[in-house]
Amino acid sequence: MRSLPAVLISGLMAFAAAGCSADSDNPAPTTPSSSTPEVIGAGPFFVEPTGPAMEQVRQWAAAGRSAEAEAVRRIATAPAAVWFANAEPGFADRARGLVAAAKAAGRIPVLVAYHVPNRDCGGYSGGGAPDAASYRAWISELAAAVRGSKAIVVLEPDAMTHVLEGCVSGAAATERYALLDEAVRQFKQDPQVRVYLDGGNPSWVKDADRVADALRRSGVARADGFSLNVANFETTKANIAYGEQISERLDGAHFVIDTSRNGNGPAPIGAGDDHWCNPPGRALGAEPTTETGHPLVDAYLWVKRPGESDGACGDGAPPAGQWWPEYALGLATN
Repeated sequence: MRSLPAVLISGLMAFAAAGCSADSDNPAPTTPSSSTPEVIGAGPFFVEPTGPAMEQVRQWAAAGRSAEAEAVRRIATAPAAVWFANAEPGFADRARGLVAAAKAAGRIPVLVAYHVPNRDCGGYSGGGAPDAASYRAWISELAAAVRGSKAIVVLEPDAMTHVLEGCVSGAAATERYALLDEAVRQFKQDPQVRVYLDGGNPSWVKDADRVADALRRSGVARADGFSLNVANFETTKANIAYGEQISERLDGAHFVIDTSRNGNGPAPIGAGDDHWCNPPGRALGAEPTTETGHPLVDAYLWVKRPGESDGACGDGAPPAGQWWPEYALGLATN
């Protein structure tokens, strides 16, 4: 269902494909698509050198917990997106620093813009900009900070799908579509910046016609495509099938898939939020790559940082976006 982290770190891709959970529903990457955009295929994804996963590795290694340290190292050394989820002082400077470091390394950073007003409809990651004017100023500043360098931006996870499920409606829904469209325009002032407008996941809004129409209203024609499965657990196979249906209605639009935690697919649907909020028994999915073997799938990305909580939804889970070492260890060892 919902997809809601909010943390700001990424890691260096270093674990082998054999170390990832895989099954017939999560096909392994094969050969690069000839239509993979140059900006993504120009090199490996960039990673910030610090973060809670790497700190956890150091702590466990120092404590003699070498097996656990090595397991979580698979998360700490894999590239994940950097989330920009608030207007804290210096957020634009942090974005500028990120793209500058990536440019110097000859790599591509992946960013998530996640600050639309009423972004989670009162859920575990509630918040966002206080109003439309504040959001416009924020997105303009973030886009300006990224401009001038290659980057990938996943734009506003869940924002469009919340409209489709009815928790944002009326004038607020109209405003949200307009804000998403304006955000796409801001980032696409620089053609080096590739923008993927979030399109939900296969288990949420199943009507591809409705999803395609909402993406169209949100400015996907000016974007580089759409993203699927952000912070969710649906299989890669299911996301490809879902993405193909949407793409067919959008004149062949490309898409990216968040494979960070879909190695074992989704949890059985139970009561409440169990299906999407820190479900047990999940596993890491395919490592980030542009070699998807599918002409419409530009990349598998780790948009959600594995090991960060989806929300304080029971069993000792911390608030959304907070590092949870026990959950991270489960993902790395299942």
